[in-house]
Amino acid sequence: MKVLVYRKCSTCQKALKWLDAHGISFEERAIVEEHPTYEELKEWYEKSGMPLKKFFNTSGNLYKQMNLKDKLKDMSEEEQLKLLATDGMLVKRPLVVGTDFVLTGFREKEWEEKML
Repeated sequence: MKVLVYRKCSTCQKALKWLDAHGISFEERAIVEEHPTYEELKEWYEKSGMPLKKFFNTSGNLYKQMNLKDKLKDMSEEEQLKLLATDGMLVKRPLVVGTDFVLTGFREKEWEEKML
C-alpha cells in the first residue's frame, strides 16, 4: 500500500500515527517532492470510483490562488488530471493507494472499513 503525504500537514501526521498504531505497513511517498503523474492519477481515479473533485486539495492555498473552484467545472477530466499532476500541493492528502481501493484525506471510520 502506498501513502502519499506532506509531512508538514497535520492531517497527514495524524494518518501516519493511525497507521503505525494499527500496525499497518505501507510505503510512504512525499507528495510534493515526488508528485503523482498523470498516468498514476488517471489509474487511481478510475480505481477509486470517487468524483475527480475528491482528488483536489480544495482547502489548499494553491487551489484558492488558482481560483479552481470556478475553473474546474469548465475543464474536462483529462485537463483536471493533467493539472493535478503539475503540483503535489493540489492533490488531497493523504492519498492512500491500496490493492483494491483508493482513499483521499483522513477519515478514521472510512480507513477502518478499508484497512482493518
